[in-house]
Amino acid sequence: MGDPGEVKRFSPDSGSLMLQKLVTYGPYVASTFLQVALVFTILHRRLWKRLGDVLLYVTALLLIDGAARSFVLHEYGFSSNEYAYTFWLTDVLLALASFLLVCSLFRRACRNEEKMWRFLRLFLALVLILVLGISSSSLIHNYENLFSYFIVEFQQNLYFTCLVLNTMLYILMQQTQNADEELGLLVTGMGIQFAGPAASLALAYLTRGQEFSRSLAAYLGPLCTIGMLLTWFYAVTRMPQVSSVPARDERVKALEAVAPRNA
Repeated sequence: MGDPGEVKRFSPDSGSLMLQKLVTYGPYVASTFLQVALVFTILHRRLWKRLGDVLLYVTALLLIDGAARSFVLHEYGFSSNEYAYTFWLTDVLLALASFLLVCSLFRRACRNEEKMWRFLRLFLALVLILVLGISSSSLIHNYENLFSYFIVEFQQNLYFTCLVLNTMLYILMQQTQNADEELGLLVTGMGIQFAGPAASLALAYLTRGQEFSRSLAAYLGPLCTIGMLLTWFYAVTRMPQVSSVPARDERVKALEAVAPRNA
């Protein structure tokens, strides 16, 4: 007859449970693995001078998402107040880190355009102040949940702002014909990362927080993070030729060099 425990161990219910755990925790494990691999690759290839901002951002992801949240989740459980506060507070930190990274990518895109960078630096500072102001003003009607409501509102507004700024950065690179291929891949990865939270928040708003929208958000965020990390890993390992001089200027210089000969 065999051991009844063995039959139970390989029952269909047990297989379904294992599959459910794989689907639930698989994206988080894959994301953590890619974060470690990317940090190791940047350090091993000694690229921290050019990619210091990316290194700091991925390290923050690893410490917050892979370490701090996992520890609190293991100690207190998913439904605990401790985990809820930890999640939202760390999400604000990640949103701020994302904003700072976008600002750093703007600086890299304007490396040879000091006047443009001075304008953008002021513009980015005003954008952050505006997001803080909008998030704070919404507390007038929610003063009873001052802390929690402000955290959630500020985090959501900042993610949407980062998505818009990242799109503006991509358009700026296209207009200036920036030849920095690595920067283009970094910006693309950030766009993938911001698309997840933005889509999740929009869906939750349209469905008024129904269960399926929250479940989708739980999977969409980690999957978008994996997409970003894969794009960045390709950018780092591919080692594209990095040039901060626009292609248009290179063509002009080439024509100027040929013109005297023709004369």
